Amino acid sequence: MAEFTLELNDDQKQVRDWLHGFAADVIRPAASEWDEREETPWPVIQEAAKVGIYSLDFYAQQFFDPTGLGIPMALEELFWGDAGIALSIVGTGLAAVGVLANGTEEQIGTWIPQMYGDVDDVKVAAFCSSEPDAGSDVASMRTRAVYDQAKDEWVLNGTKTWATNGGIAGVHVVVAVVDAELGSKGHASFIVPPNTPGLSQGQKFKKHGIRASHTAEVVLEDVRVPGHCLLGGKEKLDQRLARARESAASGGERVKNAAMATFEASRPAVGAMAVGTARAAYEVALDYAKTRTQFGRPIIDNQGVAFQLADMRTQIDAARLLVWRASWMATTGKPFTSAEGSMSKLYASETAKKVTAQAVQILGGNGFTREYPVERMHRDAAIYTIFEGTSEIQRLVIARTLSGMPIR
Repeated sequence: MAEFTLELNDDQKQVRDWLHGFAADVIRPAASEWDEREETPWPVIQEAAKVGIYSLDFYAQQFFDPTGLGIPMALEELFWGDAGIALSIVGTGLAAVGVLANGTEEQIGTWIPQMYGDVDDVKVAAFCSSEPDAGSDVASMRTRAVYDQAKDEWVLNGTKTWATNGGIAGVHVVVAVVDAELGSKGHASFIVPPNTPGLSQGQKFKKHGIRASHTAEVVLEDVRVPGHCLLGGKEKLDQRLARARESAASGGERVKNAAMATFEASRPAVGAMAVGTARAAYEVALDYAKTRTQFGRPIIDNQGVAFQLADMRTQIDAARLLVWRASWMATTGKPFTSAEGSMSKLYASETAKKVTAQAVQILGGNGFTREYPVERMHRDAAIYTIFEGTSEIQRLVIARTLSGMPIR
C-alpha cells in the first residue's frame, strides 16, 4: 500500500509539467475563441490526441497511480488551461469509465477504442444519465429499456439532458430503468452504437460557462440495441436485480452503502477541476495586482487587495488537500466515514466560485471585460457547484453520513 505523502514523485512531476506545458501552449491560446464560438474545439482535441493526452491509455496510467494523485493532478493542470476546452478533452472519459466499471472484457475492448477514434479521425463519446425530471433525484428516471427476447434486443425510449457530447458522440452510454419497482437500483447501462436509428440530438444548450464543451439533450425513440450492448450482460443484470430485491426486503443498507462509496470516490475529480480554475484566476489576479499601479504604487501594496489574495491562495491550497486526501483514500480503499469525497467536491467547487469572483473584483473594470480571462473563468466556475451533485446535495450527503440520520 502506498504511503500518504504530499510530495509528488519524479514521474508525477514530469507528467504534471508536460500537461502544464500543453495547457499553456495549446489550450489557453484557443480558450477565448472557442468560448465565443460555443462549439466543440475539434482541432484542440486532435492536438491532444497527437501527443497522447486524449487517449484511454493516458487516463488509465493516471487512474492506476498507486498514490491516487494521478487523476486530480492531471485534471487540475488541464482545467488551469481552460475549463470548457478541458471538459471537451476529458468528457469522453465519463462514458469510458461507465464501460470500464460495468462492462465485460469484450465490451471494453470493442467500444472504448471507438469512443476515442484515432489521431486522424478523433471521436467523442457521451454518458447519458440526467433527465429533465431526474437530476439529483435519480430514482425519478423515466427512460425505459425493455427486453425483446425474440430478437435479443433492448428497446430504449426516453429523453436525456445535460449530456456532455450528447448527439455529436459516436458512442453513447445510456442509463435506463429496467425495473421501476427497485428505484435507482433497477437501472442498467447500455451502449448505443454509432448511427443507431432512433437516437437524435435534442436541444443544444447555450450555457453561461464551459461554452467550448457541447451539452445537449439526447432523444431516444424506439432505439433498438443488440443484447450484447447491455453492459455486463443479461445474466449479471438478472443476478444484480435479484440481490437488489432481496436487499430491499431487508432494508437495503448494503446496496445503498455501495452506491454511496462509488459516488464518494468520483467526486474528488470534479474538485480537482475546480481547483485548476481557481488557481488560474488567482494567478491572473496576483500578476495584475503586482503590476497595476494606482496612487503611485502597485495595488497589492494595499491590505484590502493583499489580504484577498492571501485568502484566495489559502482556500485553493486547502481545497487541493481535501481533493488529494479523498483521492488517496479512494485508491487505497480507505472508507469514507465522513463523506470525505463529498467534502472535497463541496469545498473545492465553492472555492472556485469565490476565488474567481474575487479575481474579477481585483481587476476592477478590466475584470468585467472579455479582454481578461477572469471573466470567463468566473462564468466557468459556476458549474462546479451544480454538476455531478449540487453543493446542497453534497451538504446533505455529509450531514447524513455524520449524523446517521435520514435528513431531508
